[in-house]
Amino acid sequence: MFRLLRWRLGRTLLRAAGRRCGGCSARLLPERAGDTGPGAGGLRGRGAPARGQGLLPLLAAFAWFARPTVAREPPEEEDAADEAEAEIIRLLKRAKMANLAFIRGQLENAEQLFKATMSYLLGGGMKQEDNAIIEISLKLASIYAAQNKQEFALAGYEFCIATLEEKIEREKELAEDVMSVEEKANTYLLLGMSLDSCARYLLFSGHLSQAQRMYEKALQICQGIQGERHPQTIVLMSDLATTLDAQGRFDDAYIYMQRASDLAREINHPELHMVLSNLAAILTHRERYTQAEEIYQEALHQAELKRDEVSVQHIREELAELSRKSRLLT
Repeated sequence: MFRLLRWRLGRTLLRAAGRRCGGCSARLLPERAGDTGPGAGGLRGRGAPARGQGLLPLLAAFAWFARPTVAREPPEEEDAADEAEAEIIRLLKRAKMANLAFIRGQLENAEQLFKATMSYLLGGGMKQEDNAIIEISLKLASIYAAQNKQEFALAGYEFCIATLEEKIEREKELAEDVMSVEEKANTYLLLGMSLDSCARYLLFSGHLSQAQRMYEKALQICQGIQGERHPQTIVLMSDLATTLDAQGRFDDAYIYMQRASDLAREINHPELHMVLSNLAAILTHRERYTQAEEIYQEALHQAELKRDEVSVQHIREELAELSRKSRLLT
């Protein structure tokens, strides 16, 4: 899952609140020349969907909004500004609560809060194709997937993917003064995040060939925008290899996983031990038991350094099973 720190989302929410307050003259978020804004660097790497940090910049955006102004507005304009500010605070609190509930696994609560936030944004004039709406839709789809509501989950994923693909096709020829390179990259990466999330659900559901196609598209997007050595790209390589391995395509899986492990070693990837463990599993399926044991030992060492007790236990179990297989062959 791609983590998008989208300062633009905070700006859009503020503008939506401005539309809701009946055209009041409050200056919700001044546009400043050379403004870099929180998260303007744009994009960061992979994170589990339930950790989604896409709403955190809302607080930073509000911090700018809340700065005191030098000149006071007339009383009636102050009232309108206060009303807009109160509405924005309610929206930001709801968005933060939704995100926290999502992170903590309080799925029903998160679902209701995300729906309320989306309803507010759409009521304020935001379009369904806006990235903010699509990101909330993606989180809702992930909630439905976790609740085993297959029809709703798949419908949500399909909406996100189809909407983003149509949007990208329509906007790809726009000049940079109309839509910046960064905005286009954000949309591409949101598509990659949607494909990745859908692929994981399809893999879990046993739809292996569909999951493979999703992972291939997500990998192509991530590699093209963030580069082959980016941590997100490496994880997607590993995920694609795992999907190929599950289909019995061990040689194809090995090619991707070997490359992922080489890159993970080069950059000291935070999930190196997991990538190595996956590589060892594929080597086991290819009956390369000696190589598999060596890689498992390396993965075990890395997992112990990370103090990842769950992975340590898993790798030790795999080593014990590998030892049993080796004895049977001798």
